[in-house]
Amino acid sequence: MTAPTLAFFTRLLDDAPPAERYRLATEQIQHAERFGVGRVWVAQHHFRAAEGGLPSPFVFLTHAGAHTSTIRLATGIITLPLEDAVKVAEDSAVADLLTGGRIDLGMGSGGTPSSFLPFGQDPANKAAVFDDKLALLRGAYRGNELPGANHLYPAAPHLDERIWQATFSAFGGARAGAAGDGLLLSRTQPRPVDAPTASLADIQVPIIEQYRGALPDDTAPRITASRTVFVADSREEALRFAEIGLTRAVAGFRRQGQAIVGDTLEDYIRGTDTHIGTPEQVAESLAADATLAHATEIAFQVHSVDAPHEHILRSIELFATEVAPQLGWARTEPALAGAGQEIS
Repeated sequence: MTAPTLAFFTRLLDDAPPAERYRLATEQIQHAERFGVGRVWVAQHHFRAAEGGLPSPFVFLTHAGAHTSTIRLATGIITLPLEDAVKVAEDSAVADLLTGGRIDLGMGSGGTPSSFLPFGQDPANKAAVFDDKLALLRGAYRGNELPGANHLYPAAPHLDERIWQATFSAFGGARAGAAGDGLLLSRTQPRPVDAPTASLADIQVPIIEQYRGALPDDTAPRITASRTVFVADSREEALRFAEIGLTRAVAGFRRQGQAIVGDTLEDYIRGTDTHIGTPEQVAESLAADATLAHATEIAFQVHSVDAPHEHILRSIELFATEVAPQLGWARTEPALAGAGQEIS
C-alpha cells in the first residue's frame, strides 16, 4: 500500500475573538503549506464558539486560498442537513474557481442537536435529510436539471469526484464506498457500552473494511484518518498544555454521556486517543495505531490539546519534518479531478 499523505485539520479554536481566530488559522495553513502538507480541513460549527469557530467554510477557504498557492482546501465537514444543497453546490463551484481548483468536500449528517433548530430541521431526521440533500448536490454537480429548467452555474462536474463522507459507523462506511466517495474517520469516537476500553482501531478498522468492500472495482480508496497530535520539544511541555485542554475536553465528553475511564492525565490521553510528546514519542504512539495502516491520508489536529498559536506552528513543523519521515509518510497526493483550474 502507498504511504499516506499529510493534512492539517483545524476547528479554528484559538483563544481569541473571531477575526483573530481567522487570522491565526490562516497563518497556520500557510505554515502547513510551507512545510509541504498537502491539504487543510476546516470544521464547520454553528453558534457555539467553544465547539468551533467557523459556520461558513467556503468563505474562509476562499480567503485561505488567496493567501496560499498549493495546499488543497477541504470542508471537514459541511453539516449537509443544515444547508441548502443547491447553494452548497453554487458556493463550492465558485470557491473552486477562485482557488485554482483546490476545493475538496467533506460532508456529514451530524452536529450539535440544538443547532438544527434555527435551520428548521429535526435532528431525528438528519440521516434521511442527508441522503436526500447529498443526492441533490451530486445531481447539480453532474449537470442534472434543477427545478424551473435550471442548471448549476458555474458548472463543476469534477466536484462530484471530490466528495468525502464522514461517519462513525460501518453502515456509513459502506454507504461512502458504494458511492465511490472518500471516507472521513474521526480523531476519536464513543466506545460501545460493553467495551469502554476498546481501541479506536477496534471500532474504525471494521468501518474501513465495509468501505473497501463496497467500493467499485475501478475506484481508488480515499481514506482520511483524523488524529489529535501535539508535538513539542519536550514531553513536559506537551503534558503542560494537554492537562489544560484534555481536562476541559473530557468534562465536555462526559456531559454528552460519553464514558472516559479514569481520572489521571494519562487516562485522559488514552481515553481521547491523543498522541503527544516529542517527535520520537509521537511517532511511536502513531505507529501503534492500527487504523493508520489502512489510511491514505493522516489529518493531524491540535484539538483537544488546544495549545497557543506559536506552539501549534511548532507542532506543525515538527510533525512534517520529524514525525512523518520516521513513519515513511509522504506530504502531498496526486492531483484530483479538475485541479489546477485558473481564472484570468
